[in-house]
Amino acid sequence: MGELKDTMKGLGNEVAGNAKQAAGEARNDPAQKAEGKAQERKGELQQGVGKVKGALGDRV
Repeated sequence: MGELKDTMKGLGNEVAGNAKQAAGEARNDPAQKAEGKAQERKGELQQGVGKVKGALGDRV
């Protein structure tokens, strides 16, 4: 169950991060671009945690 939750949260953060990066690019706002990049990386990490939980099954 945790696998799906982490994967979906990660995907959401990745999408939101990409949107922030695009908005920062459009507004020429380096701080917003950096915030978006950080959120995208957080999402990628969360998805990785979900994959590990899936591989380990109920042992986590």
